[in-house]
Amino acid sequence: MTRRRRVYEGKAKVLFEGPEPGTLVQYFKDDATAFNGEKKSTVTGKGVLNNRISEHLMNRLTEIGVQNHFIRRLNMREQLIKEVEIIPVEVIVRNVAAGSICTRLGLKEGNALPRSLVEFCYKSDELNDPLIAEEHITTFGWATPRELDEIMNMSLRVNDFLCGLFTGIGIRLVDFKLEFGRYFNGDEMQVILADEISPDNCRLWDLETNEKLDKDRFRRDLGGVEAAYQEVARRLGIMPEGGPGDLKGSTAIQ
Repeated sequence: MTRRRRVYEGKAKVLFEGPEPGTLVQYFKDDATAFNGEKKSTVTGKGVLNNRISEHLMNRLTEIGVQNHFIRRLNMREQLIKEVEIIPVEVIVRNVAAGSICTRLGLKEGNALPRSLVEFCYKSDELNDPLIAEEHITTFGWATPRELDEIMNMSLRVNDFLCGLFTGIGIRLVDFKLEFGRYFNGDEMQVILADEISPDNCRLWDLETNEKLDKDRFRRDLGGVEAAYQEVARRLGIMPEGGPGDLKGSTAIQ
């Protein structure tokens, strides 16, 4: 097999040079991390499930006109994506009080927010992804005012759509993180959705019981991480019969 050039490796994914110019291959690992990498483990099959879930959600967003980097899934752990210049800003959309906002503002976990709230963090592991304001983004040139408007509009549109989609399968979309990138197509540039959408970067609670179906099960040592991710895939209708398959994923990285 031809050895592929590794372009970037993050906590949960590896990016390889794609088969055509302007493309990358995104490989989903089973590595699980929390608290900016301070807590680490391996969750068997997590990469397979996140690949399938993210594929499904990105395709659904494409159907409603939200442009994103997903092209197609290549196998159980890899997908072909458009190469983008990542904007170093993480966008957090919150519908329910949970996680760091409860600590910062003394809110009770589980209370619905008066309206959907968008927060920004500077994408920097070394600085622990500090919370920033819109003025920081434009002042330091991480994104232009026009790009920031596009990011805000897309984030809220994604939130509206995913809230409805998850409610329909008995899941409450508590909050989630998005990343965006600049996609260059000839002389044209557009800001598009990048990274992934999965239980790794979404808080997903059962609508009736508030049972956590996301990475908080790993963060809080609740156990049952694999089963929670599988349940999300099952409710989305993408869980293959007999399980997610290719659980070990030992040969995909080259």
